Amino acid sequence: MPSAGGARAVGDAFGDFIGTRAERRRAGRQDAARTSSSRRARRVLPSRRHPRHALRHTFQVGDRAGQRNLSEDGRAQSRLLGQRLQALNVPVAWPVLAGPVARARDTAELAFGVARVRVVDGLLADDYAGGKLDWVLGEHRRLFAEPVPARANRVLVGHRTPAIMVLGPAVAGAAFPEGAALVLEPSADGSSPLLLGSFALAPIAGGGFHQC
Repeated sequence: MPSAGGARAVGDAFGDFIGTRAERRRAGRQDAARTSSSRRARRVLPSRRHPRHALRHTFQVGDRAGQRNLSEDGRAQSRLLGQRLQALNVPVAWPVLAGPVARARDTAELAFGVARVRVVDGLLADDYAGGKLDWVLGEHRRLFAEPVPARANRVLVGHRTPAIMVLGPAVAGAAFPEGAALVLEPSADGSSPLLLGSFALAPIAGGGFHQC
């Protein structure tokens, strides 16, 4: 799941879409972080990073001790993510939206600061959703399609698996590694967003797979 979205996210975490489609695809990877001033962008930053400190897994959002929490490496990577986005002068539409599972919320707060983060239930991890999975996926679709303020980027810090379930095989496997971000552009008519690409500003060794 997360890896720090998915979607922003988190994943994610994680793309915007196409004006002239060929041009936007070429601009969609790391350059997407720099070119958002001329288009509306959204990031899904899936946020599960080396949470090796949890002793058990209760799948209860309010039970931090029973969750897969960030390790010290993961906390350092989260801070680095925020520093690198700031260094790139990426314009962000505040607040950053983060899922309620501890590793997503912690990633967002370490990267951007507690005061600039708002926790939203819709970015819940799939393995915490239980019978509300359809609602969670619907909320992901809504957040991915929502308009973004001009010359800014909406940052979503969530989980990788819901983003894959919503966006499909184009973001599965190595195309969207743990800790990466997707760059999406909402469509003008509110339909499915366009995927510009993905990038990892604070990569996890080995892609992070099966370590979260």
